[in-house]
Amino acid sequence: MNICVVGTGYVGLVTGAVFADLGNDVLCVDNDAAKVINLEAGRMPIYEPGLEEMVARNVADGRLAFTTDLTGAVRRSVIVFITVGTPPKPDGQTDLSAVEDVAGVIGQAMERYTVVVNKSTVPVGTGEFVREVIEKNQVRPVNFDVVSNPEFLREGSAIEDTLRPDRIVIGAPTQQVAMSLLELYAPLERPMIITDVPSAEMIKYASNAFLSTKISFINAIANICELAGADVSQVMKAMGLDARIGSAFLSAGLGYGGSCFPKDTDSLVHTASALGYDFSLLKSVVDINRERAAHFVDLIAKALNPLAGRSVAVLGLAFKPNTDDMREAKSVEVIERLLALGASVRAYDPVAMPQARRMLPPTVTYCESPYEAASGVDAVALVTEWNEFKFLNLERLRAAMRRPVIVDGRNVWEPERMRRLGFEYHSIGRKSVLPTQS
Repeated sequence: MNICVVGTGYVGLVTGAVFADLGNDVLCVDNDAAKVINLEAGRMPIYEPGLEEMVARNVADGRLAFTTDLTGAVRRSVIVFITVGTPPKPDGQTDLSAVEDVAGVIGQAMERYTVVVNKSTVPVGTGEFVREVIEKNQVRPVNFDVVSNPEFLREGSAIEDTLRPDRIVIGAPTQQVAMSLLELYAPLERPMIITDVPSAEMIKYASNAFLSTKISFINAIANICELAGADVSQVMKAMGLDARIGSAFLSAGLGYGGSCFPKDTDSLVHTASALGYDFSLLKSVVDINRERAAHFVDLIAKALNPLAGRSVAVLGLAFKPNTDDMREAKSVEVIERLLALGASVRAYDPVAMPQARRMLPPTVTYCESPYEAASGVDAVALVTEWNEFKFLNLERLRAAMRRPVIVDGRNVWEPERMRRLGFEYHSIGRKSVLPTQS
């Protein structure tokens, strides 16, 4: 099947590579010529485990190619996926300008019946909007259909999530139209949900908003645990064993970040308001998440007291492990707050430092290892829970530090073990511990 994928970000590039791997002829389109040249040379614009190898394999086999020519790509394809960015506006509304631009070109280029698939995360009603834009830009009337096929990829496991998704959602105007997507996805042998277009658009936002709610809920519980002397780790474990609740996304820490949860929760609040509903519950979820970085820096400040003139090592810069994505990363706010309060910052991340250099103040010192970052510092602040950090040589880490203070924003280590190893250890929703006196 000839497929066009418009946009080569996380969603577009992974989608295109996987469809090519399933035997389709895929042409990925991007308006950034330099990006296309890099992709043709095998240089990935993002870090995603397994993606570089999959792209290289399918380019070599002739099933995957890259271009800036959207018109030509549309004319050779029977299905066109729109996977361009939909960033938030200052008021939380979703910016659909890129979607509109692409839909306009599709309308101008279309010469035969085409299925246009919205895979970008878009608010309910966008399917009809895309239809109107295409019709307005058609040179002559050509039949087409607009389908919603939301993605549920997690950065760091995007290929696995595409090959083995929990469910595939297809929002189509008719069963007949849905069949073209069913045929495309059939080799994956995964559960498929067929809905109308507006329902499919809502499913993505409702899913992400619910997961965001779980994260903010357990962080609010962590705040209470800190005040009451309880242990949020024990609370989470017992809650998660309840089949009605489950343990996924029930981890206290610095809250959610990245390109999806913050944007999607804000967008759903805005959409609800536009439709006349005050989504106060989700507003509270957003408010709780917004407080997490400040709360974490307060823990550091109390531990060092005063913070001015102190040196802090920040371990982990990406918004989550196994990605270099710095969008809405908690490390940015944490570091900016530390610097504003007079501390100096040494930072380390396994893959995200090139991206971080473009976003963080120039006074940050970047290091080649966690141990180098910890050299001579007054505290280590763990922000992103990379596996590398879970298996650190903690004795070596402590020996490098000026003061053995650790503030753990992801509850990676056990307090009692840290106490025995000689650390003053502070974490989220758990009692702080002081080192064993020798």
